[in-house]
Amino acid sequence: MYLPKQFAETETSVLHGLIRERPFATLVVMTSEGMGVDHIPLLVDETSGSFGVLRGHVARANPILKAELLDTDAVAIFHGPDHYITPSWYPTKQETGKVVPTWNYVVVHAFGRLKFIDDETWLRLLVNQLTQQHEAQRDPSWALADAPEDFIATQLRGIVGIEMPIARLVGKWKLGQNRPEADRIGVIEGLRREGDSTAETLAEFTERSLPGKK
Repeated sequence: MYLPKQFAETETSVLHGLIRERPFATLVVMTSEGMGVDHIPLLVDETSGSFGVLRGHVARANPILKAELLDTDAVAIFHGPDHYITPSWYPTKQETGKVVPTWNYVVVHAFGRLKFIDDETWLRLLVNQLTQQHEAQRDPSWALADAPEDFIATQLRGIVGIEMPIARLVGKWKLGQNRPEADRIGVIEGLRREGDSTAETLAEFTERSLPGKK
């Protein structure tokens, strides 16, 4: 990923925060059959290793379980908010006209060696953790124990766990840090006028990236 220095986010806690908030990852692996791409929610265990461990599961019928993994890192991509940025939001447009459109976004790439775990006890714990994370704010919430035990046991036999100790974390916060502060404030105001949740979230990220705000 092209990463100019001004867009690099290097704080591990910040990168973990995005993974927790946006756990639905694009997982890319290299296999003997070619590149495999899957889209799955992943949990991050921040207490293990230097950068944490990612855990999730795939269907037992997934082709990546049948192919041989190559001796190279997989990458899990976590997407934060993104939005088109019109030059009309820049005060610089009125001053010089020397502006062009762009796209601002937040993203985290987590690299590591993938391994598969075919153990019912491990999988049950993982599914419980996933459920608790995503049901925590729901009322009523759903729990694994709400379903019949024989049904859950059958479902668990249909999946295989994946675990990836994170060897490297790369974060890109492309939020106009290469623009004058007035232009960045113009972007915040423009995004908020868009009236949608993604634009508002990106405005919040942009505001936190202003000098003295982080």
